[in-house]
Amino acid sequence: MTDKPTYEDWKPLADKEVKGRDLTWHTPEGIAVKPLYTSQDTADLDPGVPGIAPFTRGPYASMYTGRPWTIRQYAGFSTAEESNAFYRRNLAAGQKGLSVAFDLATHRGYDSDHPRVVGDVGKAGVAIDTVRDMEILFDQIPLDQMSVSMTMNGAVIPVMAFYIVAGERQGVAQEKLSGTIQNDILKEFMVRNTYIYPPEPSMRIVSDIIAYTSANMPRFNSISISGYHMHEAGATAVQELAFTIADGKEYAKRAMEAGLDIDAFAPRLSFFWGIGMNFFMEIAKMRAARHLWHDVMTELGAQNPKSKMLRTHCQTSGVSLQEQDPYNNVIRTTIEAMAAVLGGTQSLHTNALDEAIALPTDFSARIARNTQLVIQEETGITNVADPLGGSYYIESLTAALVDQAKAMLDEVEAAGGMTEYVASGKPKAQIEEAAAAKQASVDRGETVIVGVNKYRRDQEDEIDTLDIDNHKVRQSQIARIEQVRAARDEQACQRALDALAHGAEGGENLLALAVEAARHDATLGEISAAMERAFGRYDTMPTPVKGVYSRAYAGDERYEQVVRGVDAVARRLGRKPKVMVAKMGQDGHDRGANVIASAFADMGFEVLSGPLFQTPRETAAMALENDVDAVGASSLAAGHKTLIPELIGHLKDAGRADIKVVAGGVIPQKDYDFLRDAGVQGIYGPGSNVVECAADVLRLLGHNMPPAGENLDEAAE
Repeated sequence: MTDKPTYEDWKPLADKEVKGRDLTWHTPEGIAVKPLYTSQDTADLDPGVPGIAPFTRGPYASMYTGRPWTIRQYAGFSTAEESNAFYRRNLAAGQKGLSVAFDLATHRGYDSDHPRVVGDVGKAGVAIDTVRDMEILFDQIPLDQMSVSMTMNGAVIPVMAFYIVAGERQGVAQEKLSGTIQNDILKEFMVRNTYIYPPEPSMRIVSDIIAYTSANMPRFNSISISGYHMHEAGATAVQELAFTIADGKEYAKRAMEAGLDIDAFAPRLSFFWGIGMNFFMEIAKMRAARHLWHDVMTELGAQNPKSKMLRTHCQTSGVSLQEQDPYNNVIRTTIEAMAAVLGGTQSLHTNALDEAIALPTDFSARIARNTQLVIQEETGITNVADPLGGSYYIESLTAALVDQAKAMLDEVEAAGGMTEYVASGKPKAQIEEAAAAKQASVDRGETVIVGVNKYRRDQEDEIDTLDIDNHKVRQSQIARIEQVRAARDEQACQRALDALAHGAEGGENLLALAVEAARHDATLGEISAAMERAFGRYDTMPTPVKGVYSRAYAGDERYEQVVRGVDAVARRLGRKPKVMVAKMGQDGHDRGANVIASAFADMGFEVLSGPLFQTPRETAAMALENDVDAVGASSLAAGHKTLIPELIGHLKDAGRADIKVVAGGVIPQKDYDFLRDAGVQGIYGPGSNVVECAADVLRLLGHNMPPAGENLDEAAE
């Protein structure tokens, strides 16, 4: 009997076939991936079996052989009536659970009648101002039978209170409510930015919700610890793993410090991962996460095996979706959904093909939902628990991720825990650096995006997209707020709000106090403001990373052309060309804005990063005060038709129509003419090459910048 062939036996044959070219691939995480894995690579690894510690192969023994994952479609738009109708259509077509998306005004604790949210109401989720809105949202959907997931962090107290009281008014007691509230504020300070209060009182809110639900809502998951938004912000798999597990550890420690027994609340903790296009890495990431969480909870003293089981929801990546050749997004979502399933998710949302452009239509949502139904019903995947367990490559990749994430977790612990580490700004900076490096790799063509930087079509297909009448939605919401206020016992409501404000200053449970205020029909904005009286409202200024683009483009001729073009404009102006990167409205997703700011600064522009959550008037005032040459408005939440034209109007009113306004982000092609007519001079959608965006801005500033491939030296300065 001969020995089994080894990697060393195979490599000379492969080297000869590819003429000695190194086939090792280095992932964005820095993991060296060999072109072949054998039993030698897993000789010291024991992945165990599903349902048994450390749960690497799955939290449950039977996995999908007993019951498939829950199909959840994250949705919410416009009014509660519109969202309710959409939910009921999807439930009738095979969806098994609800996952609610709230609009940005709601996320940031503002009622729809607040002047700061004129352009945000109903645009990127459903507007919820009162318990009445929540009642309509779940009309004819029995809350004692339907599991409800709610993505809410900043205004988590009033949203949870409204959900509880809406259940009461439907005749459903708290102990019968089932589902999950995200309630993960630490990641908001790192990446998503829909916070309201400073970190410490925000952490108290998390603990209060864990305590209240542990005592009163045994079927409800009190927190969904989210790596998804880190993934969308550009984090590597290791960063997403380590920072998310560290967040979970911090929440558990805070709950224990508040006097809760770890085994009383830990079984109701859940996680939420983003699933991207690195297929095997995503599968390994989920397996590594279960291993890491088991070890963390063991270290914290958990005894119940259910406390050590990492259960998770997953969502396919939004940032991997492209505006160009958008039907490719169906393929991308299918691949990502397969990775989530093979990684062992407990529930899944599949993004629709048009979500790089607008909110999903019924047509695109049906394809997204059916993607999961086809995987469940037609592939045979559900017949085997962890079908990829034992794969030489998967097991090796899982072990590598565990090792790297543990090293990062040790660094967080040495810094004093995740709250301290977040306050230092290090995780945010690390994720932003990874995001800039990824974008530079795409721009250079090193990372291929089909239909974007390779196999690009000469002309794109037009697709129908959903458009929300923001003005109409806002007026209907204001009318309902006025009706609710007119019908309530005003004195009782104000007493409940005062009790909440005093409780925030003291040590009473904030959710219990907010439930009482909701019973008296206090609005979401009023409940948020009552706590703001004690806590204040948190604000930060962006500080984009530097040097990523200049390192990635070292020696690149086109990049150097742009740098020389910036120098030429600087000589003509007597100073560097000055660009303001603006984030207007209540959308906190700042990945795109930070990447642009980082890249433009590296190319020699003077970049002014505006603070998050500005109104158009505030953006115009900042642009005028700093005498900028151009404003780049980042739009990711469908506010481009309201916020950007208003900004241009303010600049014109100030006599500075010469300041160029360009727009980037999620903007449907059908809206380009509208924006151009409003005065927008450059529009850069998803997939735009950042270096070419900079070249275009130079042209707008009067420089004779040639197209890519032409010699800059032949262009007049």
